[in-house]
Amino acid sequence: MNSKAMPTTNFDHNKYAPVPALNLTDRSWPNNRIEQAPIWCSVDLRDGNQALIEPMSVEQKCDFFALLVEIGFKQIEVGFPAASQPDFDFVRRLIDENRIPDDVTIQVLTQARETLINKTFEALKGANSAVVHLYNSTSKIQREQVFRSDKTGITEIAVTGAKQVKACAEKYPETRWTFEYSPESFTNTEVDYAVEICNAVTQVWQPTPDNPVILNLPSTVEVTTPNIYADQIEWFCRNIENRESVIISLHTHNDRGCAVAAAELGVMAGADRVEGTLMGNGERTGNMDIVTMAMNLYSQGIDPGLDLADMNRIIQTVEQCTAISVHPRHPYAGELVYTAFSGSHQDAIRKCMNLYDADKPWEVAYLPIDPRDLGRSYEEIIRINSQSGKGGVAYLLEQHSGLQLPRWLQIEFSQVVQKETENIGGEISAEQIWKLFDRTYLNMDQEIVLDRFQLDNNQLQASLIVAGEAVQISGEGNGLLESVVDGLQQQFELPIEILEYSEHALNHGTDSKAVAYIKIRSGQEYSCGVAAHQDMLSSSINALLSATHQVLQSRIEVAA
Repeated sequence: MNSKAMPTTNFDHNKYAPVPALNLTDRSWPNNRIEQAPIWCSVDLRDGNQALIEPMSVEQKCDFFALLVEIGFKQIEVGFPAASQPDFDFVRRLIDENRIPDDVTIQVLTQARETLINKTFEALKGANSAVVHLYNSTSKIQREQVFRSDKTGITEIAVTGAKQVKACAEKYPETRWTFEYSPESFTNTEVDYAVEICNAVTQVWQPTPDNPVILNLPSTVEVTTPNIYADQIEWFCRNIENRESVIISLHTHNDRGCAVAAAELGVMAGADRVEGTLMGNGERTGNMDIVTMAMNLYSQGIDPGLDLADMNRIIQTVEQCTAISVHPRHPYAGELVYTAFSGSHQDAIRKCMNLYDADKPWEVAYLPIDPRDLGRSYEEIIRINSQSGKGGVAYLLEQHSGLQLPRWLQIEFSQVVQKETENIGGEISAEQIWKLFDRTYLNMDQEIVLDRFQLDNNQLQASLIVAGEAVQISGEGNGLLESVVDGLQQQFELPIEILEYSEHALNHGTDSKAVAYIKIRSGQEYSCGVAAHQDMLSSSINALLSATHQVLQSRIEVAA
């Protein structure tokens, strides 16, 4: 059998080489656990902003800054003031209009160039406290192909910049200065050289435990699996000089989709601080998503140090300022992340919710956290389409109207709902489900209703309205329902057997009613009836009459 040769293609993995792994045989980070939140630094207004098609206006930046302060960020990177006039003006506005709380420190970025450093400090004049973030590229690719320099030359750029930053800071002693240095493209830099250049910078700045510097180790382009990044961080932490005077910071990007995992493993490997953005906006595939990492900690019982309770408002501000919609499946924040359409999932959630004890740890199937913690309602947990099951339908009915359908009625009514969703070809709301239930069972076109009744010593006398006319029935049995069955069988010459019965008080709305559910068999036919009334006995009779009416209607249709 001959086969045609495959056409040539540019999709060729052979052009790529794996990033070398460290030979760190005694790594300790896999056995560590994160037990407290790192120091958070939002870079939404700098790194996030520069990634937007249309950068934020000053007004939008002010709104975003106010949100970050309200959430609880104590360090916020607000721009690259020497690189653009809008960034410079925004920094000045924050300072001149006293928009920065005393416990919040703004951070600005600058390259290791004298003119840029000077303008950076000019923008920060009058700030109570500030982080000056100095960086230069250190990777082998950048050294050889961009700067055409060796390690000595690259180190000299960093050291010269560090000296200029220190000299400028001394001119403004009224400000509490913190210095930060990033060997850009750390993950593509030989880790021993990263330590070497960072030691050279800190020797200029002379940090102490009371006045530490920040060494930020960015995954500028994510090129490895998170475990290799963690190895790099642990090796760096072991070998950097004066570790007690250094805050190790992470800044991971999401090129491989692992920015959150890399940051988490990096913290386990010894890092103290994490830079990222709300919802992960950033260059290329994005920055580390602080909402996701913070909520990951929260879901493990760890205080994230950020207040994310009003998630809908956070999303609204982020979307308005960035013009980027939050994906409906975004972890924790997405519109659909707490929503189950699958029938088996819905049933498990409903059962767990019915057993949930608020005094005990949260344990609900398919829901890692309580949606109410983020301002979401339980009505969003279960939504119904043609893939849904009886449990989800029953849950929404209970939430919407207080009805507690027995299992046998859940099965019957879910088939009614499924047929409806198949007809409309989409989702059906809780209100639509209630109207469908009401139309199917409670306010159906019923021609048999109870007018009044009297039961004495299991002897029933009842007046019914049948097709608009009064009909008197009498019956005898062991209890109310058996007596009604006896009377109906005599009146309509109809065999009736009660198979299932359930009742409960309905505490929904202003009227206090009782609800009765009943399932009967008449020959080979089965029928369900539901009724609500202020009196439980009347509810029971009307439910039986509803089921009986359906059997009579079915026989009339067959006869026709």
